[in-house]
Amino acid sequence: MPHHIAVYIKNIKKQKERALIEAEIIVNKDSQKGIVIGHGGKTLKAIGTKARKELEKYFKRSIYLDLHVKVKKDWIDSPRQLKELGY
Repeated sequence: MPHHIAVYIKNIKKQKERALIEAEIIVNKDSQKGIVIGHGGKTLKAIGTKARKELEKYFKRSIYLDLHVKVKKDWIDSPRQLKELGY
């Protein structure tokens, strides 16, 4: 995994039986996006599965996790972008 990576939670919707969490995985470069997604999406799927299981344990409910990988060039060096991401 790239060293400069962040996760931004766009939205959480609680429903009766489950919660819907929309999240963006933020990377610094286009080449890092491919690393996070992996061949045929296998790496992203593994990340999502593990995260969903941990979230279900924590919240004690079913979770639908919608993940997207987004490139924000040089976000790590931008005070504005760091603030937007909660750093």
